[in-house]
Amino acid sequence: MPPIQILSMNQKYGRMFPLLHPTGEYKTTTQLSPSLKVMDSIFKLTAAYKADTFPQKVNLGVGAYRDDDNKPWVLPVIKKATEILLNDPNLDHEYLPITGLPEFTSGAAKLILGADSPAIAEGRAVSVQTISGTGANHLGALFLSKFYHWDAPKQIYLSNPTWANHHAILRNVGIQPVDYPYYDPATIGLDFKGFIGTLQSAAPRSVFLLHACAHNPTGVDPTRDQWKEIAEVIIAKNHYAFFDCAYQGFASGDLNNDAWAVRYFVEKGVPMLVCQSFAKNAGLYGERIGALHIVPPTKDAADRVRSQLSVLQRSEISNPPAHGARLVSLILNDSALFDDWNRDIKTMAERIISMRNELYRLLTEELKTPGSWVHIINQIGMFSFTGINPSQSQALIDTFHIYLTANGRISMAGLNTHNIRYFAESLDKVVRGQV
Repeated sequence: MPPIQILSMNQKYGRMFPLLHPTGEYKTTTQLSPSLKVMDSIFKLTAAYKADTFPQKVNLGVGAYRDDDNKPWVLPVIKKATEILLNDPNLDHEYLPITGLPEFTSGAAKLILGADSPAIAEGRAVSVQTISGTGANHLGALFLSKFYHWDAPKQIYLSNPTWANHHAILRNVGIQPVDYPYYDPATIGLDFKGFIGTLQSAAPRSVFLLHACAHNPTGVDPTRDQWKEIAEVIIAKNHYAFFDCAYQGFASGDLNNDAWAVRYFVEKGVPMLVCQSFAKNAGLYGERIGALHIVPPTKDAADRVRSQLSVLQRSEISNPPAHGARLVSLILNDSALFDDWNRDIKTMAERIISMRNELYRLLTEELKTPGSWVHIINQIGMFSFTGINPSQSQALIDTFHIYLTANGRISMAGLNTHNIRYFAESLDKVVRGQV
């Protein structure tokens, strides 16, 4: 009998999960994925900013709204809704249903699909409360991984570039992300020809992830006419649309305007799902409140989809958290609170738009910075691709203590009336090669 091999706990774990084992025989040879590298770089950027003692430092890597004093902003309507909840004698802490708070999911569906949506009227909209937009992306991808009829290997087309987490979310459920052309660095705009070309050349019934508005990270959105062309090709090729909507209302200041593409696709009968987040437009980043909406062709199909989503949700989170859902539900279902929310959304969107206009004015009228900067005001939402290269981005960090990602993406929410001139002047010097 061979001698019994005594393994340490570390060795046992290494044999169970060899790709996770940090050392020794089972050490992974897999390189860090690009999406994880991007997320890691953002965390490092934030840490470096916090450690920097330079008084004029600027953080343009943050993916959250800041007011004109660079502070987090609790929306006044959220304060009102919170007060209502605190004084509700019937409030308890019981479990929510597996698919979420019904008043929330129905209100969220009307918000993104439209109150008069044919999908809602016909009982074809299936809505599930999720752990913010990230959870919606995960649950939607998991559902497709298990139940979509894949004619080819499981893969979903992602815009190049896209939100870094999309890649990891898909891979975690066994789906391979594949790039489609989106951003054109030559024009600092949309590569519409490349986008449409990929839609046309992709195998029938392919899945395309689309940013509903305020594309992250470029801020470059298709026009309505371009969205119509996109929908036409998707219908002709029998593709599936996977919408991610993290910025409804936050992009233009108009909830209906920012939902236009989603509603148009529903109207045209495009097979689709929508991931929805209330982190940005309600300022509820830490409450993790979102929803997944799937729109099958028939009510019978919707009933089956709802059943399977319940099974998946039960095995993962069992029941979603209540507080954020109750806050948003109050706002969505009370006309006075909803009007207050619209005003708060406009406050955030208009501040960001004003920063775009002022940055454009400073660069073009006062500083006469070389190059065209019209993309600053053409792009929309929280982020902007400036068009500068990695070495110029690093110069902004090293010389001027302005923190941004290497690809030149900046968060417009990080600019305010106190720092925008400093940023514009620093950017001007970097572009002119004066550092």
